[in-house]
Amino acid sequence: MFRCEAYAAPAHDKPLASLTIDRRDVTPEDVQIDILYCGVCHSDLHMARNEWGFSSYPVVPGHEIVGRVSKVGAAVTKFKEGDLVGVGCMVDSCRTCSNCQEGLEQYCEVGNIQTYGSPDKHLGGTTHGGYSKSIVVYEGFVLRISDKLDLAATAPLLCAGITTWSPLRHWKVGPGQKVGIVGLGGLGHMGVKFAHALGAHVVLFTTSASKVEDAKRLGANEVVISKNADEMAAHAQSFDFILDCVSAEHDMNAYLELLKRDGTLCLVGAPEKPMSVHAFPLLMARRRLAGSGIGGIAETQEMLDFCAEHGITSDVEVIDIKDINAAYERMLKSDVKYRFTIDMNSL
Repeated sequence: MFRCEAYAAPAHDKPLASLTIDRRDVTPEDVQIDILYCGVCHSDLHMARNEWGFSSYPVVPGHEIVGRVSKVGAAVTKFKEGDLVGVGCMVDSCRTCSNCQEGLEQYCEVGNIQTYGSPDKHLGGTTHGGYSKSIVVYEGFVLRISDKLDLAATAPLLCAGITTWSPLRHWKVGPGQKVGIVGLGGLGHMGVKFAHALGAHVVLFTTSASKVEDAKRLGANEVVISKNADEMAAHAQSFDFILDCVSAEHDMNAYLELLKRDGTLCLVGAPEKPMSVHAFPLLMARRRLAGSGIGGIAETQEMLDFCAEHGITSDVEVIDIKDINAAYERMLKSDVKYRFTIDMNSL
């Protein structure tokens, strides 16, 4: 066991502050990583403030980690010291259930081990995330990062990227399809980039006219102001797939009406309150309402390789760790384009 500098929430109503935590020593199958950058996800804020009701303090957030390997265990075969690597939302799973065996560790039937906030089977207590100098992870949950990519802008791919990539790949989005992306935030801006790169005709839905220019810069072919009934009606029954990236309360039925027969509306945003879904938009055209979590390890590596090949990263604002509490407040106001990344050298 060794000591490690970190930044943590000591309680739900306290700001994040400096803290020294314990990390396990490297076991034969482990990789120790010096963290260079860590993306800031809205989940970090939810957990720091116990908004989901199951946080255990102190909370060291961070599951969008990019770093360099500093030590490997004797049995590690995939990585060596000096390699650029990433760690996303998971650091382990049962490895044996049917979902894990299929490479779908995100849906582990026992429950995967989250990068932070899960029971720590090595040290007790809960796992600590990437707002820290170093992390030790089983090699099967470590990802290879290309040196072609901007590392600070790569960090959010480990959550925001894979959250949007996974459903686009599962529903086989590609050339000849018309695809909608609802919301232009941390998730939505990656959805636009990926759908465009996969060859689809991309339509961005937003409530804000100020986002039209940015959406087109990111790859949208068209932008629809969702508050405008005429603009919405012009796209009725024309979409193969719509990815809903909005976590605020909104009318999903309006988007169901835009799908073709057998089209799919997939949720990756997580609104706090249950939302009403009308039966007839689903029944009358055999439409589907679905949801998707993050991706498995193999799929996340596929995404990272695709990003390296196509030069895709997140749009980020790089901050020092001392600015994290202010960044949380700005995130609540959507005052960032489109993700914060912490330069961990500032810790």
